[in-house]
Amino acid sequence: MGKLKIQLPLGLLFVLLPALLAAHGVSSADQETLSNGGLLAYILVGARHMITGYDHLLFLAGVIFYLSGFRDIVRFITIFTIGHSITLVGATSLGIKADEHLIDAVIALSVLYKGFENLGGFEKLKLKSPDLLLMVFFFGLIHGFGLSTRLQSFDIGGNQFLAKIVSFNLGVELGQIAALIPIVFIITRWQKAKSYDAFYRSVNVYLIIAGVGLFFYQMYGYFNGGISAV
Repeated sequence: MGKLKIQLPLGLLFVLLPALLAAHGVSSADQETLSNGGLLAYILVGARHMITGYDHLLFLAGVIFYLSGFRDIVRFITIFTIGHSITLVGATSLGIKADEHLIDAVIALSVLYKGFENLGGFEKLKLKSPDLLLMVFFFGLIHGFGLSTRLQSFDIGGNQFLAKIVSFNLGVELGQIAALIPIVFIITRWQKAKSYDAFYRSVNVYLIIAGVGLFFYQMYGYFNGGISAV
């Protein structure tokens, strides 16, 4: 039975991953929405990008797993939000870019890192775990840089440039809230169940495998140029 609980989320990963990869990319439909709409369009595309942003949400789910109270969840999510807002707005305003594959590969490593930490990886290696709040802020900066790189892939023009960036960031925050509500609900409710330990282990194994898979996917795209960053 324990093996079944572990295999179920891993199976879902392989079934759903192709659809998630396609949904998270930069689409011509998004470009058309931004070109034909005003600031509200940037909010919409930002929200859509975060809701389909499986890598961002997997990392945040890993963070939530490690926390025990709602106040801590709000504190850590706020720190993550501050981090990614700094680099999203700052890097986009200054025109600072990175290769999409490379930045997404680092984001994939953040997912791997969280699963590894949650399963006591540092303790097993007899190493002290880094300060979680600091790491969440650091990875927030990285995730924000990824969002900035994605936004800069669009032709957003020069009119209302800063307002468009801020609107996109606002959409990201709204999308993040919408996506996290069910995640927080499921995790906090499941904490009271007898099966929580098995659920905790299986999902964090899933995070490690997803992080490794996404990392190699992005590195393959970087070296071969045969796939688009997601």
